Amino acid sequence: QGQLVESGGGLVQAGGSLRLSCAASGRTFSNYAMGWFRQAPGKEREFVAAINWSGGYTSYADSVKGRFTISRDNAKNTVYLQMNSLKPEDTAAYYCAQSYDSHWSGRVGSWGQGTQVTVSS
Repeated sequence: QGQLVESGGGLVQAGGSLRLSCAASGRTFSNYAMGWFRQAPGKEREFVAAINWSGGYTSYADSVKGRFTISRDNAKNTVYLQMNSLKPEDTAAYYCAQSYDSHWSGRVGSWGQGTQVTVSS
């Protein structure tokens, strides 16, 4: 089972940007698809973005499409989420997820502990 550690969260004004990072260990990082999820208070955890093992395929929730970009650096065992044009409704705890599979299937093998993103209006 992999270990995932997120960083990069914080407080930002609406319209601003943040870049989240997720450092992975314990499994061969380049074998697995990675994803980002978020959970706002009182709401269910929701899918944000995913990337396949090579970085050649990405997918996004409609709510973040065009504003967020997921990427990965297999040499650094790290996946990133670049978040631009942030909105107050993006406020949530953001979680990194490692798939069981090389292409994103929705099956999550490991979760990070989460990093808080707060967007002020």
